[in-house]
Amino acid sequence: MVTYRLRSRSGEAVKESYFQSQVIMLAKLHGWLVMHTRAVEIRPGVWKTPLTGHPGFPDLVLAHEKRGVIFAELKVNGKLTDMQHVWLRTLADAGMQTYVWRPKDIDIISDALAGKI
Repeated sequence: MVTYRLRSRSGEAVKESYFQSQVIMLAKLHGWLVMHTRAVEIRPGVWKTPLTGHPGFPDLVLAHEKRGVIFAELKVNGKLTDMQHVWLRTLADAGMQTYVWRPKDIDIISDALAGKI
C-alpha cells in the first residue's frame, strides 16, 4: 500500500488547492468523472466562485458508473460553514455519499476511490 504524505518539504500543511489536485488525480486514476467549480479573479486580488443558488455546495462531485456519486467537501484548515453542513446533510438524507476529507485522510480517500471500502 502506498502511503501519501501531504506536507510541504518544510513540513508545513499543504494548501487546499494542492490537496484538491491530489484528490482529483486519485479520482481520475480510479475511473471517476470529476466536477469542480473554479474560482475566478473578478478584480486584482479578489477571487469569487460564480454560482446561482445556495452557497456551501461541496467542492467536488465525483461520479463512477459502478460506485455511484460522491459529494466531497475538502478542508485543510477550519470548520464547515453552516451552509456546507446543510448541503452535506441534505444530500446524505437524499441517499448520496457525502464526505468531508482532510489531508490526513488521504489513504482512506485513496481506498474509497479504488473501491476497497
